[in-house]
Amino acid sequence: MNGRSSLRKVRLDTGEVVQRVDLASEYFGEGITLLKDQVVQLTWRSQTGFVYNLSDFHWLRQFSYSGEGWGLATNGRELFMSDGTAEIRVLDPETFAEKRRFTVRDGDTPIEQLNELEFVDGEIFANVWQTDRIARISPQSGKVVGWIDLSGLLSPVYHREAGAVLNGIAYDSNRKRLFVTGKLWPSVFEILLVPKPAK
Repeated sequence: MNGRSSLRKVRLDTGEVVQRVDLASEYFGEGITLLKDQVVQLTWRSQTGFVYNLSDFHWLRQFSYSGEGWGLATNGRELFMSDGTAEIRVLDPETFAEKRRFTVRDGDTPIEQLNELEFVDGEIFANVWQTDRIARISPQSGKVVGWIDLSGLLSPVYHREAGAVLNGIAYDSNRKRLFVTGKLWPSVFEILLVPKPAK
């Protein structure tokens, strides 16, 4: 949210915030990704991104892009950016210039409102805004190769504010741990993906 956005390092076991930098109130913080020893962050409608030193969150530089910024992920060589459409932009990690873009499709159907992104074992995971579903996407073809259904993950005992939607994916590639959360959610969940039972 404007005036409530920050970049934070949080202890997973306790939720304690151990490092934080607040964004100026004109910025609505959106997707981040870790690129080597840096954190790259998008903002929603300001067409401005920020780069921080990973160790101390020291501001290093900013960059510009057209349109809206929603999600951001990397394979270590390129940045993948969503803007709320069915397209994913591929950016140069040094200059942030757009190299190309591709449309995400499930069969022949474009998947609109791609939001949070994360690179997981060669695939892009993308949450679809205002749904409890994550698309598993081939970064080569843009084809949806599978879906993750997280409906019912957050207990209905929690009162959801308007806009409190699934909107967070993080992957620990070293320990093969997958985490999800939502905007304004009270918890982060570590999940294990299991195949849907055959009917």
